[in-house]
Amino acid sequence: MQFFGRLVESLNTVTNLFANPYRVREVPLSEYVSRSRVVEDGRIMLYRTAQSWDCLLINPKTPQNAFRLFQVSSEVEAKTMFVQFATKIRPFYEISPDSLKVDTVQQLTDCLRSHPNWSLAHVAVEMSMKESFRHNHIMCCINDTESEEGMTPLHLACKKDDIDCIRELVDGCGVRLDIADKNGETVFHYAARQSNCQMIELFSKHCSVGVNHLSNSGETALHIACRLGKTDVAKSLLHCQASCNIVGSNGYPIHTAMKFVQAGCAEAILEADPSQISTEDAHYGGTPLHWAKKPDLDNLDLIKALIVFGSDVKLPNDFGETPGLIAARHSKGNNRKVMLSLLYSIGAERCYPPSPDSPTPSPSHTTRPVPVKTNHGLGFEDILGIATVIGSLSKGLDAADGDGYGHRRFDRLLCLDGGGIRGLVLIQLLIAIEQVAGQPVRELFDWISGTSTGGILALAIVHGKSMQYLRCLYFQMKDEVFKGSRPFSSVPLEEFLKKEFGENTKMTDVTKPKVMVTGTLADRHPGELHLFRNYNPPEPLHDPPYMRTAEFQAVTQPKDQLVWRAARCSGAAPTYFRPMGRFLDGGLLANNPTLDALTEIHEYNQNLRRKGRENQVKKLGIVVSLGTGKPPQVPVTSVDVFRPSNPWELAKTVFGARELGKMVVDCCTDADGRAVDRARAWCEMVDIPYFRLNSQLKMDVMLDEIDDAILINMLWDTQIYIHQERERIQQLVQLLLSA
Repeated sequence: MQFFGRLVESLNTVTNLFANPYRVREVPLSEYVSRSRVVEDGRIMLYRTAQSWDCLLINPKTPQNAFRLFQVSSEVEAKTMFVQFATKIRPFYEISPDSLKVDTVQQLTDCLRSHPNWSLAHVAVEMSMKESFRHNHIMCCINDTESEEGMTPLHLACKKDDIDCIRELVDGCGVRLDIADKNGETVFHYAARQSNCQMIELFSKHCSVGVNHLSNSGETALHIACRLGKTDVAKSLLHCQASCNIVGSNGYPIHTAMKFVQAGCAEAILEADPSQISTEDAHYGGTPLHWAKKPDLDNLDLIKALIVFGSDVKLPNDFGETPGLIAARHSKGNNRKVMLSLLYSIGAERCYPPSPDSPTPSPSHTTRPVPVKTNHGLGFEDILGIATVIGSLSKGLDAADGDGYGHRRFDRLLCLDGGGIRGLVLIQLLIAIEQVAGQPVRELFDWISGTSTGGILALAIVHGKSMQYLRCLYFQMKDEVFKGSRPFSSVPLEEFLKKEFGENTKMTDVTKPKVMVTGTLADRHPGELHLFRNYNPPEPLHDPPYMRTAEFQAVTQPKDQLVWRAARCSGAAPTYFRPMGRFLDGGLLANNPTLDALTEIHEYNQNLRRKGRENQVKKLGIVVSLGTGKPPQVPVTSVDVFRPSNPWELAKTVFGARELGKMVVDCCTDADGRAVDRARAWCEMVDIPYFRLNSQLKMDVMLDEIDDAILINMLWDTQIYIHQERERIQQLVQLLLSA
């Protein structure tokens, strides 16, 4: 019987040798009691049998059993593999003995044999054994590069898209993010290709030059995102301090986006850095708008975005070509008539491309095409050569001269309506005023009032933030704040406001110009209008308008009010955000704050007179009121609400109630119509120049709109309006500077 037993054992051994000698099996350790143990290292042992060399890993969980790692016939091979296994398997069974199973050990040995030059950290990543990163032997090689592609363990984790390993490496192991592989690519390049924004967010916790490293092929991670059209990745990289000013093989990142027809990436770059609109290509001197006119990029929304963000359509490239001349030769597509209509609506003149007989300008030549009159209308064959007209949307208004801030005979008042994300319209109007005046808005006004989004902008202006910065900020804010369904979480908005204004900045920390921001005290009925000020409020001239049945908590003084809280209170729009304590959106009572601002200034001056400080009183010299865009009027079928007597009437009642509710809300928060008429009449009665600027929108834009295309079209409507009102804007600025 013993003979037959040994024969069966020998046959099994020979069968295993011919099959897969490195197949891992769990075997009883008792089988090797009579075998010769050649060498031992920790839990790994090498045995010599009659037919083979067997390597065993004692199972830490069940010591009576062992994992047979290999069974080979060659002594040299056995001892070589034993050394490798004994050295590299130890950290894994020491740090996570419970997780070792036959399949896991098989994957581990296969990995070690396939990649003998990998470090332990690479193996840990390949095995997704993130808990093993804590072992000292693995930690010491956490930034090693393997010889094949030069990847670090973090490179490998990015390639595998293993977010758990990446999080452990970045947060717990202090890996370097600036190491490049043999292609000169950092982990940011890998993340850009993987389209994984979560990776980039993890990397952004640690400042690293790796985000802007130029690879051997002449690309940063941002270049890759722009080339592949990964808009979300581009936005994440820009939040991670990716630079837009690095020249790669395809120019700057924005040129790469334009070359590969990636409109979303181009818009993301413009939101982060508006100056990129005029960045010249390193090879041909062309701006992004030149690229936009290529025949393969007939993207109307992108062209609008570039112009809205201030692209100079009159700037020639090194060949003396404006974007319009390039379009005149090459543009095709269904957008022709649309663009022609838009250009015609702003008074476009025809501009002919250079004739074949005219001299070709040298690259350094800056002569631009001269517009000429024609009686034949506009032809798209000459399109956007006439784009000099579009340039006049934001750049064609002449600047006027004026005095310095603080030496004025009269005060100047700026009023900003509420309207959520439509605050972008306010910003665009203010940019136009700044360009004509040649001065920042902060220096053009003595009083600034605002409601909701207008209140946030008013506080931002007083604290010295530029209009271009605020425009980009709004595009970023919408993506961070308007997440999920209404009412939105208030936390992102509050964190955003704290970041921009400072967590401890008080209203009285900046005193010029004077600012008043509306809010609604909602802890009483009827509600009361409250003004957040950066100055002491005037004493009331009259008794309170209502008899009170209870004592209400007094409102804090300006010196104790935080700027970010004032902004949050003014923007607490019902159904969009939860109340801020006892405050709701100021738009409930004063969505157009002009009359309330005029009342406040009158009471402020009357208060000075009562205190014998007549010499400090300044009369108003001009009132400027800006709106957030007028939606088109649409027909309403019914607002009838009645008791239904049948199912058909029930449907009519529900529909009528919905329309009636919407109409009531719109009428209460209407910033145009009679609100403007009353303010204009009030100013005319006391002989104060009154200017109301508010663009007509072609569609109703929701307060929480996040679609970039809709917002760009809203700004395009505003740009057309600015062009149409350019003479009135010039008159307005002349009065501001001479007041």
